[in-house]
Amino acid sequence: MRSVTKLCAALAIALVGTAAIAEEYPARPVKLLVPFAAGGPADVYARFLAQRLQESMGQPFVVEDRPGGGAVLGTEIVAKSAPDGYTLLVMSNTHTVNESLLPNRPYQLLRDFVPVAPINYSDLVMVVNPSVKATSLAEFIALAKAQPGKLNYASSGPGTPYHMAGELFKAMAGVDIVHVPYKESSAARTGVLAGQVDMMLDAVTTMSQQVAAGKVKALGTSGKTRSAVMPDTPTIAESGVPGYEATIWLGVMAPKGTPPAIVNRLNAEITKIVSRPEVKADWEKQGAVAMMMTPAEFGQYLGDDIVKWERIVKISGAQPDK
Repeated sequence: MRSVTKLCAALAIALVGTAAIAEEYPARPVKLLVPFAAGGPADVYARFLAQRLQESMGQPFVVEDRPGGGAVLGTEIVAKSAPDGYTLLVMSNTHTVNESLLPNRPYQLLRDFVPVAPINYSDLVMVVNPSVKATSLAEFIALAKAQPGKLNYASSGPGTPYHMAGELFKAMAGVDIVHVPYKESSAARTGVLAGQVDMMLDAVTTMSQQVAAGKVKALGTSGKTRSAVMPDTPTIAESGVPGYEATIWLGVMAPKGTPPAIVNRLNAEITKIVSRPEVKADWEKQGAVAMMMTPAEFGQYLGDDIVKWERIVKISGAQPDK
């Protein structure tokens, strides 16, 4: 009986301690590390989130961009950080792709991190420079098949959603198009706009304005249905590549060992932000859709995405140096 009483007392103390951790956190500024270049979707939405987390949690949330190595450099920094909730990783499906594309990276996503919360997802849009002699996806595919290895496409680096969306398109459309990796999404975008490369699959949230300005031609969007931002642009699936679908999604993770109380509090605060009606409405105008999951649900989502991209990496034959 005495041992049971001691166990109950220990559990009570643990629960009080856990509640105290959540109540006190954060007691100082929190870093949101983005392993991608400034100006891309991850950076933009990290800053959006940081401002609102600061308002709701009473401490600065500071965004730090640390691009390099296909997101490996910045991600490794977070993996080695103290598991105290003060250094968080803003990640994307680049990370789930890298689990199979970059087998020698110095961390494993689900071993060295804990899921916190998703942020949002958005469709991609396939665009070509105006000099490309194709005004539809069918014409572009025909052009690529007539000139194998002559056309090329830009991405922000190996393993990024833009790279894998391009490799998936190549595999499903049966075309030979050369991958031209840049170090960051803004540079890849500039490459297409300047005519240095022919094509790019880029986030609707960042490329739709360039389409509207006539600086690039849109051939198709990557979702299951047409984008609300670009309703006149058909999907790639309906334009000649049945079943094609690719998106870019964003989320937050923390170093392994971060107290569950802190993870749960961050999840609750992020969920409150992304579920606000005005936020959802504003994001939809940009082509982004809010995502809401518990840490456990997000962990399952990550696991499923790793398996999905492992299959696609094998099918496409994608390599990190391509």
